[in-house]
Order: sequence, then C-alpha cells, then structure tokens
Amino acid sequence: MTGSRPAGLVLTPGASARRDQSGLVAIDQAVTEVGVMVERVDFPGPAAGKRRPDSPAVCIETIRTATAALAQRLGVPTGRVAIGGRSMGGRMCSMAAAEGLEVAALVLVSYPLHPPGRPERLRTAHFPDLTLPCLFVSGRRDAFAAPAELARETEAIPGAVTLVFVDGDHSLRRSESAVADIVAPWLADLT
Repeated sequence: MTGSRPAGLVLTPGASARRDQSGLVAIDQAVTEVGVMVERVDFPGPAAGKRRPDSPAVCIETIRTATAALAQRLGVPTGRVAIGGRSMGGRMCSMAAAEGLEVAALVLVSYPLHPPGRPERLRTAHFPDLTLPCLFVSGRRDAFAAPAELARETEAIPGAVTLVFVDGDHSLRRSESAVADIVAPWLADLT
C-alpha cells in the first residue's frame, strides 16, 4: 500500500449470487459515505444466469480486471484499491492478492474457511502469502468458520488481521447494516 487510505473498493458476491446482493449494497452505501468509491462486480457465470460458480481462475481474472479498471477510473495505482466480498467472492479476492495482485487491503465477509461439517478441508493454503491488512467479519454461528477456527487459522497471515464477529450465521441476513458499519470505518482508518 502507498501510505494512504484506499480510494476504491471492489466488492464481489458469494457463489451463484449477483452484485446486487443486499449485503453488498449495504457495504457499498456505507463505504461510499466515507469517501471510498465502490465497484460491485458480477462473476461471468451468475451474470449469464448459470447456477454453478465460475472456476477460481475465471473469478481471479474478473477481480484483476475490475481492480485495474477501478484504479484507472480513480487515477490511482491498484495499491490504493481494496478488494473483497462475501463468502466465495472474498475467498477469490484473497487468492488474487496472494497471487500477487497489489491492492490496499482485503475485506472478507463470511469467509468460507471450510465446507460446513468438513473442518479438515481448510481453504487457507494461501494465507501465508497475505501481507496486507485483512478484515474478516463473520457470524458467530457460521457453519463455514466458527470464531475459534477463524482466529486460529488467520494467525498464519503475516499482514495485520482484524477479526469481528457479529450475530448471525453464514448469510448474515439480519446483520447486514452492522457489517457495513464495521467495514466503512475500518477502510476509512487505514493508512
């Protein structure tokens, strides 16, 4: 990161969801109010009406393209753009950052640490490559990542990690405004 707060945020939806998912809209509104431009992005498959999520390679390329486009529109390097999203979308953003996409920070809402009931199938191999600030916001009853599991696994991340747990399950449907109220000041306070 270049020493100043993010100018933009690329937000991605969870598996099979679209950019207009209500939790992403709530984050968009709150983050826009603190002066950070938001670009909500659809992955190609769901945008074309497909139910099956795109491959990681397609998702990561979509994130790279959207990040570069937002940075260009803002007239800043990609290192001034944060990326993130819900569940699978956030996971794909974290993988893009681990693969070398230079961005300001990661905003990971309901990170899917493992499939429900399969705690041995961790999705954390790339965590040691995350050298940037990371915000994880999860429900206390999330079947994809219990608070203790997430706290333990994020210790592998060398970048600064902020963990915030709110009431709710993986969907966070009743906590969307609370999540947005966590994300906006966290981004605004990054330097």
